[in-house]
Amino acid sequence: MTVAMKTSAEPIVLDLTGMTCAACAARIEKVLKRVPGVESATVNLALESAEVAAPGALSDRLVAVVEGAGYGARLRSRDPKARRREVEAREAERRHDLMQALAVFLISAVLTAPFFVVMGVMVTGRHVHAFTPVVQLMLATPVQIIAGWRFYVGAFKSLLGGSANMDVLVALGTSAAYGFSLYQMIVLGEAADGHLYFEGAATILTLVMLGKLLEARARRSAAAAITKLMDLAPPVATRIGPAGPVEVVVEDLRLGDRVLVRPGERVAVDGVLRQGASELDESLVTGESRPVAKAIGDAVVAGTINGSGAMEIEVRAVGEDTTLARIGRLVEQAQIAKAPVQRLVDRIAGVFVPVVLAIAALTFAGWMLMGAGLEAALIAAVSVTVIACPCALGLATPTALVAGTGAAARAGILIRDIDALERAHGVDTVVFDKTGTLTEGHPIVTDVFTVGPGARDMLRLAAAVQATSEHPLARAIIAAAKLDGGPFPAAGMARAIPGRGVEATVDGRAVAIGNEALMQDLGVDLTFFTAEADRRGAEGKTVVFVSKSGEALGLIALADPVRPEAAEAVAILHRRRIDVRMATGDRADVAGMIGRALGLDRVAGPLRPEEKAGLIRSLSADGRTVAMVGDGVNDAPALAAAAVGIAMGSGTDVAMETAGITLMRPDPRLVAASLDIARATWAKIRQNLVLAFIYNVVGIPLAAAGLMTPALAGAAMALSSVSVVSNALALTRWRPRRGT
Repeated sequence: MTVAMKTSAEPIVLDLTGMTCAACAARIEKVLKRVPGVESATVNLALESAEVAAPGALSDRLVAVVEGAGYGARLRSRDPKARRREVEAREAERRHDLMQALAVFLISAVLTAPFFVVMGVMVTGRHVHAFTPVVQLMLATPVQIIAGWRFYVGAFKSLLGGSANMDVLVALGTSAAYGFSLYQMIVLGEAADGHLYFEGAATILTLVMLGKLLEARARRSAAAAITKLMDLAPPVATRIGPAGPVEVVVEDLRLGDRVLVRPGERVAVDGVLRQGASELDESLVTGESRPVAKAIGDAVVAGTINGSGAMEIEVRAVGEDTTLARIGRLVEQAQIAKAPVQRLVDRIAGVFVPVVLAIAALTFAGWMLMGAGLEAALIAAVSVTVIACPCALGLATPTALVAGTGAAARAGILIRDIDALERAHGVDTVVFDKTGTLTEGHPIVTDVFTVGPGARDMLRLAAAVQATSEHPLARAIIAAAKLDGGPFPAAGMARAIPGRGVEATVDGRAVAIGNEALMQDLGVDLTFFTAEADRRGAEGKTVVFVSKSGEALGLIALADPVRPEAAEAVAILHRRRIDVRMATGDRADVAGMIGRALGLDRVAGPLRPEEKAGLIRSLSADGRTVAMVGDGVNDAPALAAAAVGIAMGSGTDVAMETAGITLMRPDPRLVAASLDIARATWAKIRQNLVLAFIYNVVGIPLAAAGLMTPALAGAAMALSSVSVVSNALALTRWRPRRGT
């Protein structure tokens, strides 16, 4: 797997801090691209990183220009050991920031709660004066200082960069509402009651903080995917030296070293098998549903799990050069290369804020020129600012997101970020992984064929031989025998033969269970069973033979069964005119059989992780909007490359952290339901933004003309918020369509 760069310059990766929105990412990109020698720069808001194509000598200069723009930057280490420490430190920093933001939100929510109660009563048409102006000031001031601080800082950075983002809107609106209310208190004293807008400022800050919390969680999850990948490879390995096996940290291994991998251990390095034989569970990396037999000369991959045999491996790659690490880089690159979601609110804010300021200034100047006096001019200008206060804008996204994700969670669907919502509405192609997604992900016994003892007796005999094995096929046989009932006979002198099977003694007779190669080694005649074995093999099943005292007793067929809901899931997507495909690391014959059984439009396999991601990119290049559904580490690059990544909740943490949507139940029918709720939620967000701006488009001219007092402007602002919240709450009634 090679990582292609668009330029010959050496890539430099910076870890960033201080970004709050897409405008921040754009600002950093802009200053990085201005540095002489930089060929390209891409900033990833979710991963809080920047990848810069530039000579390594520019590293310090790049850090300096980012810090000069008001953000934090640190050169990412290339040393695996130091990189792991950096990742752990960043994760601890993110947890601290998230807890700090949560504490600020909770303080703001407690102080704003009384305002919410009064506003709720006022919505019913009753006018109440529950709090004196002094009490309102005491409640709103801590919120303005504590919660407002981060927005003031963000607004300052944005304006410093020559743009305006959501932070500018929040800072402008809350300052106008709070400042004018304070002015009214100073001028009118207690008579100002009824003409104060402290509740508006506090409400805006509290609810926008909720949106920031959701955004921070999404960013933390995106970064956690890479951490989970790094954790799959064990940090230590057993190196074989002159004095014998010695446990060392993986970073101390060198190419050509020999390492010992004992039965059941996870492989720590990429390498070549030089001594021994075994089977490896490669499902996390390749998607292969069955253990893969390994003989001398075969390649082994870090992160895979050894079976029953000890192996001596020659190291070919460690740390950042392993297949597992390259998969991690593919995930990062797919997320970086993905076009940033068009942050509608930030884009509008970039134009809206200067326009509102200009209108407010012109309004003030116009009234002064007409001789209306300072107070009238100030009231008109503040009315413009208050009606433009982005309360409804601040509510538009978080309320719809909370309502939509809550409804989805009740249906077993976890929507992790708003990007997935925006892209899901256009999905026209769904690509499923096979193992663990359309299938159960573990083998079961499907057939028992014998001409000797009864099928039940032979199954129990096989289970007795496998009783101490942890092999997936052995566990399936034991489970089938237990389900059939009855005790197992006692087996002794069990001996595992890596890549072939197991031998043991039962009631003084030699019993063997394994593949055709084992039976040939033991001189067992399989003539009578060949046709039956070939037929089941053609159906994609794994066949093992059972012999006793050198005579064949029969065969047991096993398969990874298709999920009972899979066919219906495909049919539901077809009814929505969605093209349904499968991409798997399993054999072509197995993939083809399942594809025909489920009615899939197209099947591709066997595919390596990078080939799955390549398939997704190819479909996207053809103009398709692709959703990828998977559950394993091998699916992570494809999940990241897809417009919408959907992970099965029964799968690996890496898949779930990489995907934008996670299905909490391993039911593929939820794929269609997840697309439905994502579309509904994104539609509500867009509707809310339209509602918010309708009030501004109508209200700003009225305020500028003096036809709307600050009190009326505040009421209109509150009404816009109520409209947005009510529209969003309609999502709480969402339920999956019948059949999904």
